[in-house]
Amino acid sequence: MSTREFDIIVYGATGYTGRLVAEYLAHHYGARDDGPKWAMAGRSLAKLEEVRDLIGAPATTPLVVANADDDADLEAMCNRTRVVLTTVGPYQLYGDKLVAACVATGTDYADLCGEPAWMAAKIAEHQAAAEASGARICFSSGFDSIPFDLGVMMTQKACVERFGQPAPRIRGRVRAMKGTFSGGTAASLGATMKAAARDISVINVLRNPFALTPGFEGPDQPSGMIPSYEDDLGKWSAPFVMAPINTKNVHRTNFLLGHPYGTDFKYDEMMLTSPGEAGKAAANAALEMMKNPFGAKPPKPGEGPSKEERETGFYDVVFVAEMPGGERLQYGVKGKYDPGYGSTSRMLSETGIALLSCEKPGGIGTPGAFLGEDLVKRLEEHAELLFTVEN
Repeated sequence: MSTREFDIIVYGATGYTGRLVAEYLAHHYGARDDGPKWAMAGRSLAKLEEVRDLIGAPATTPLVVANADDDADLEAMCNRTRVVLTTVGPYQLYGDKLVAACVATGTDYADLCGEPAWMAAKIAEHQAAAEASGARICFSSGFDSIPFDLGVMMTQKACVERFGQPAPRIRGRVRAMKGTFSGGTAASLGATMKAAARDISVINVLRNPFALTPGFEGPDQPSGMIPSYEDDLGKWSAPFVMAPINTKNVHRTNFLLGHPYGTDFKYDEMMLTSPGEAGKAAANAALEMMKNPFGAKPPKPGEGPSKEERETGFYDVVFVAEMPGGERLQYGVKGKYDPGYGSTSRMLSETGIALLSCEKPGGIGTPGAFLGEDLVKRLEEHAELLFTVEN
């Protein structure tokens, strides 16, 4: 039985996404006797009080003041809780000390990181210490990369059940998506590009599909950068801006679980446009947009989609498994709400709750490797995601 004061602390609760996480916990679990004991944390007590009232959380909701630059503050906060959920990014600028504090205190951690060079550095720095302390450090616990990480895992489970073996090749394809970027996403990409300009090794990490599997290099992977017509799906495919992080997390899950997908596994992600010349033109336009996905005026930190945009957003991803004998299996993952914020806030919250009952040993992992089907079940029951075999 844990003697810590809280089950979950939401760190960064005064920011755009942190507020959504706190709001979800307050409204989805606040009146439940079996809900987690949780608190809101950030740098300013006044702002925490303001956000608590704004989201309609009870006046008794605990508030914790902790500065991201203060080692003592962060360690004291971590010692009070079993799990920290952090939305304070870019993580390469603001995440080092919090990860170190969680590792030192044996506190579980989940974030929304889509910054692979920083993640690779933290794995090298903290993996052994996290194993020793029992801290489970769970990166990428939002739209990047839960639907893709768990989608591939469930597709492979279906392949084993139907064909007796995992698929050596899976294509992840975003069939449809309605959502917007926030300033936090833009800031993370901007910080990564600045880091790459300073250090060429960052570029190497971004290009390497196996950058998060230290000591293991798998086979050459499809680039996912060449628009093409996919006969079996009847549409053109185009580069997908989140593929560089999602594919790395899929390979890390396979690596951490002892390669249940095989050591020769190939995976890529793209987004589908439409048939015909219009689809081809859209795919080529998407390739050009990869050079500057946020346009001339990227959103500022703290900005994001409106409540209406969050609630009318959605996403639909299909995974096509190709077997050696030519058999195919198609698996779908669908989510309600804006993917990057409305759905992400729910996914991060449910990851934190799932970690409370996780029995896996400490280390730096992924939602798939730590939580797997237990998280799939939670997401279907609470976060309005759907995981299903389609054919």
